[in-house]
Amino acid sequence: MAVSSHPLAATNLYILDSIFSNYASSNPTPSPSTKMEPSLITAREIGQGLPVLIIHGWQLSGTAEAIDLEPIFSKIPGFLRIYVDLPGMGTTPANNVKDLDDIYHRLVQFIDSRLGTSRFLVAGSSCGGYLARAIALKYSTQVDGLLLRVPLIEPTDSKRDLDTFEPVVADEQVMESLSDEDQSRLGNVLVQTPAYVEALKTKYQRVWDPAVEASDSAVLDPIREDPDRYRLSVGLDDEGAKFFAPTLVVCGRHDGVVGYRDSLRLLELYPRSTFVVLDRGTHGLPVDEMGVFEALVRDWIVRVEEWRGRSSD
Repeated sequence: MAVSSHPLAATNLYILDSIFSNYASSNPTPSPSTKMEPSLITAREIGQGLPVLIIHGWQLSGTAEAIDLEPIFSKIPGFLRIYVDLPGMGTTPANNVKDLDDIYHRLVQFIDSRLGTSRFLVAGSSCGGYLARAIALKYSTQVDGLLLRVPLIEPTDSKRDLDTFEPVVADEQVMESLSDEDQSRLGNVLVQTPAYVEALKTKYQRVWDPAVEASDSAVLDPIREDPDRYRLSVGLDDEGAKFFAPTLVVCGRHDGVVGYRDSLRLLELYPRSTFVVLDRGTHGLPVDEMGVFEALVRDWIVRVEEWRGRSSD
């Protein structure tokens, strides 16, 4: 069985290319937040309005986040999306970061420099979700909403509550049609249909693989391999870490990296949270679930705007 193309993945990439091209043409001179300063972070800004600080996952980049979020935010006016590149990732040099605390402090420096006392939203994926939780706690009087996608909760791999992999749709013919290289790259494929496989291949080829290759592995790998260095010293799980603004937590039922059960504790810490576990979701979601993902993000935005309206009364 031949693997057919997947129009949704191609459409998202086309939209992003168009948005970034328009951004570049309308912003020939970089703003302070899009050029590198020794103590800060490189970021790309799109749009105008309420800032949304968007933090990517480990060894990825702001572009990886934009692939999934720009098709949503580009249709909703009033939001300034700030896609950061963390140290050693994307276009930001590592500058000798030694652990995740160093990365967190660089992020704090960036926020203080770029946003000051402004109100803003925070979104983060995987390790970026872990950092986003710390940012929401530190800036709780400024942050009006928190979006967590497949958030890292337990930094120590061996302590994560994970399920054994089992595909929800199995098709040996589809998998055997893949080249050895693609089989090795894709690993365990949750939904073994031609369209899903093609969408997953597109994400690897256009998003994840280039980001990993561009990252500074010499600096980042020792951090990732040491649980003590990959753990924030900020306490995020006690009663004092509660966050009351509207929150969206999106997990994958079949996330083989961080799982979903560790995230259940967030329900008590975030009283205004919508908590979703997607049946076909993996750590790379959305693969072909953009419709439901967009609906969830839009609902979060509605709740944020309601919160901001009541908070200003």
